[in-house]
Amino acid sequence: MRDAQGAPAQPAQVQRDDIGFSSSLPADWQFITAASGPQTVLPYPAAAPPKKGDSCIDLTMTARKNHSPSVVVVLALPFKCYGQTLSAGDLENFGLGAAAGLKQAFAIASQAQGNYSLGNHPVWIERADGTALNRPESPYTFEIACTVLAKGAACWMTMAADAASLQDFEQQAVILEGEKFNALVPAADAPQVPGAEPKKPT
Repeated sequence: MRDAQGAPAQPAQVQRDDIGFSSSLPADWQFITAASGPQTVLPYPAAAPPKKGDSCIDLTMTARKNHSPSVVVVLALPFKCYGQTLSAGDLENFGLGAAAGLKQAFAIASQAQGNYSLGNHPVWIERADGTALNRPESPYTFEIACTVLAKGAACWMTMAADAASLQDFEQQAVILEGEKFNALVPAADAPQVPGAEPKKPT
């Protein structure tokens, strides 16, 4: 599998030492590099305004599963850049904001939200079932899980086209500030959404 620039895709692993988290997906998920656009050259780079606010949110990883339209995205928000910290009570608004762009491409049929913890780390989660607006015959499950750490916040998102992809997303191993967890979303904490579940892999 090759990325958008034609180079061999890399295994889907992400490590953000500046915030204190890492995660990894199974071997059949590959890191995808977006095609780069034209670069703007500033005559006086030092005069460029520093990033702040929502512009500090980094798209840390985009991964696609081999032979599947399923996608996983990881976002990170360093508090040092953002200029303030977030608490557990801010996770829902942060998660909804991070998911807004993706959900604009879906007709949502049903959704559910929940909260759980990975060790001392609070997690907000939302799952929604729906179809792509341009392909109503293609059902997806959209899921986002966000947590807050001492130095930043992070969100993992998926558009899962089948049950196996959703399971890969939920069962990916994560490390939060040195503490390892075998699953991003423990089975007991997965939100239950009424309606269609992802189709079984064929």
